[in-house]
Amino acid sequence: MDRFNAMRVFTRIVELGGFARAADSLQLPRASVTILIKQLEAHLGVQLLQRTTRQISLTLDGAAYYPRCVRLLADLEETEAVFSAARHNPKGLLRVDMPAGVGRLVVIPALPQFTARYPLIELEIGLNDRPVDLIREGVDCVLRGGSPLDDSLVARPLVMMDQVTCASPDYLQRHGTPHTLDDLDGHRMVEYISSNAKRYGLEFVVDGQVQSVDLPKQVAVNSADGYLAACEAGYGLVQTPYYHVARQLQEGRLREVLGEVPPPGMPMTALYPPHRQLSRRVRVFVDWLVELCAQPGNDFYRKDSGH
Repeated sequence: MDRFNAMRVFTRIVELGGFARAADSLQLPRASVTILIKQLEAHLGVQLLQRTTRQISLTLDGAAYYPRCVRLLADLEETEAVFSAARHNPKGLLRVDMPAGVGRLVVIPALPQFTARYPLIELEIGLNDRPVDLIREGVDCVLRGGSPLDDSLVARPLVMMDQVTCASPDYLQRHGTPHTLDDLDGHRMVEYISSNAKRYGLEFVVDGQVQSVDLPKQVAVNSADGYLAACEAGYGLVQTPYYHVARQLQEGRLREVLGEVPPPGMPMTALYPPHRQLSRRVRVFVDWLVELCAQPGNDFYRKDSGH
């Protein structure tokens, strides 16, 4: 039995949730995948996977074995890359995750630059706002807005994004346009609920200090796109990175208010597990993201960019 190949099959089954999907992903016969797992379990003397007709789940031994497999396979891959052409022309699968708006509006439109430079890297991109367990889900790198919450991950700052306060023309017609924070009496906001159930009101920078303001709300939303949709529907004020509403502002579907007291900036950060720090694929992707954010004219994150 090729133990490393068996470990690779095991981790792919866990990540994809089934034997058939793992076999298709690795381009192996399904019978071979089943045989490799049986041989691996026999070699270890424990059951790694609980099989039912509907799903595959990890046993306690499997849950303990999985992260060790991920680390060992990553170390093996990177050790081989040091002594191969992959050091200069990295190849293989790179799994990244990012907020839907960042992916749709910023990263994916520019992605041909990256794939032209590194044609042997295959990208698997997840677009969502929920926290991702990079080890358990087999993700190599995530992009996140806001301050990093997991100290166990390596953080690479990318850019500080301008934020704006917005409302729909219909809402402003009904409630009036606020020019100062004192004008917010009688106004409403759309509340944003993060994936960890934290609720966000409004924040403004006044004389260098951040001042929080909570307004009455009728609608609370747990996705960035839904948050803006509720704003366009006239449910109140929102605060969001400029790039996410640039088109709506240009088209008049939303209007910026309180520009003299802007929200604090939002950092954009690339995060990856420490065991992926030497990964050539992760390094070139994160380096490209830094380059993308610094490219002249690509100041999507700046309110005064004129885009």
